[in-house]
Amino acid sequence: MRRETGLERYTSESPQDATRAAAFGGVTTIVDFVMPTPRPFELDGRTVDGKTATTLELAERRRTHFRDHAHVDYTLHCIVSGERVGEAIAELGELVSDGIASVKVFTVNEPWRVRTGDLWDLFRAVARRGGMMAVHAEDHDLVEHMRARLADEGRDEAPNMPLVHSKLSEELAFRHVLRLAERAEVAVYMLHVSAIEGLTAIAESRSRDLPVYGETLHNYMEFNCGHYSLPEGTAAHTYPSLKYEADRLALVGAMLDGVLSTTATDHIATSRAVKLSGGTVTTVCGGHNGIETRLPVTFTRLVQERGMSLERFAEVSATNAARILGLYPRKGAIQVGSDADLVVWDPEKRVTITVDGLHGDADYSIWDGFECRGYPVTTILRGKVIVDDGALLGAPTDGAWVPQHVARDVLTHTAL
Repeated sequence: MRRETGLERYTSESPQDATRAAAFGGVTTIVDFVMPTPRPFELDGRTVDGKTATTLELAERRRTHFRDHAHVDYTLHCIVSGERVGEAIAELGELVSDGIASVKVFTVNEPWRVRTGDLWDLFRAVARRGGMMAVHAEDHDLVEHMRARLADEGRDEAPNMPLVHSKLSEELAFRHVLRLAERAEVAVYMLHVSAIEGLTAIAESRSRDLPVYGETLHNYMEFNCGHYSLPEGTAAHTYPSLKYEADRLALVGAMLDGVLSTTATDHIATSRAVKLSGGTVTTVCGGHNGIETRLPVTFTRLVQERGMSLERFAEVSATNAARILGLYPRKGAIQVGSDADLVVWDPEKRVTITVDGLHGDADYSIWDGFECRGYPVTTILRGKVIVDDGALLGAPTDGAWVPQHVARDVLTHTAL
């Protein structure tokens, strides 16, 4: 995966490194992205022009990156940029038949942004095909206006990030997207919820039994935007942005009371040098090196400290994501016919997270020094023990492709 940062360009860790970290963190299936690329690439012995590649070719390209290089199972969101909406709609039937039923869009940042008319067409097409829309929603005009304004005023330092990727931006974009989705009769998964305003919009839709689901990240539940002013505080940044203490507390509450459905990571693991390379609201590096820490941090904060039930922890950690993304009941369930993906959890085990103790390919962690109360001790993938008592027993050939087929009830009303 690639992102613009204070450095010219960078690439995050390999599938093998990321999935090894996932296995140690008790994660048995990851969801990566099919992304457009301008570069030529090799596929089935031929060279494909990235600029003219079909969405199916891009999907197969990404699958080849994981094939024989994944410690855990994998599936994909298909990212549709504003430049490729028409092509994606034309290929949507084949894409869903191929097992990619989750379509991700951005409402912010060119050339990724999908404009309202294209969003409307895409929503209706995904609804007809039985897919799930995954939406990163921010108000593009407001974000760009505030970015330019702060630069003109000489106030574009990183701590002012929440003035650009703001609470108002989240409110405007969420309500816009959710109203379009309602009219298009499409199910939506709202990504990276970071503010009270986003929570309120989701809660209102869910109160009317609409198929609307939301996630937040464990760093959003741990840090507020004051963290940006600390030394190396931008390491905790991912987009949209950290917000205020009231928002952080509201996100925790929404995870406990059911307004939000899942915890996630937006996992992008880079070097410390890359992560800290940008100091302005435009150049700060996004992404969160959190795939291994998500479950133990969430367990500590929500189960041990806030009394979340073990059943609810299993839902927000596994079952709900499997249902939303069409992996259930193969994934996210313990029952006859499911994959026998199991995690043995020691609720009494105390582990202090250190950079050296993690298993991905990054030389920093925003969780360095965090004391976990409860930790995964054994990870089992389709009946095979791949991690046990701190030892990697699996291989990078263990992971397999998992196709998505979203259940009808998840697509038609508030099913979870």
